[in-house]
Amino acid sequence: MTIDSIGYATTGRPMERQIAGADAAPMAAKRSPATSVDTANAVKGSPSLDEVNRAVSELNQSPQAKSQGLEFSIDSDSKRTVVKVIDQSTKEVLRQIPTPEALEIAKAMEKTSTKGVLIQQIA
Repeated sequence: MTIDSIGYATTGRPMERQIAGADAAPMAAKRSPATSVDTANAVKGSPSLDEVNRAVSELNQSPQAKSQGLEFSIDSDSKRTVVKVIDQSTKEVLRQIPTPEALEIAKAMEKTSTKGVLIQQIA
């Protein structure tokens, strides 16, 4: 058997699968994809700090976040969102995104006028 014969012997999956039963109605009722104008209008303006804090509080109260050991917060200095993965039994922080080191680097770079120092391009 050659590579060419393998390619012709296999049949590809059909492009679209038929949805039967209860799944058919919700799929037909879905919206069409957003246009670029819709997307641009949805992201205009940034939320206030109070809105972000309220959203973070709601996330922390969700049963999914609690059961998976997730804690959301806003870094006070950089105003960046921080996610921590916490061990449920010991309450130890297993992972933090962004890392404390990355937050410190970001803070140091914002304090000084060294933006773009990490990347140097030579034409």
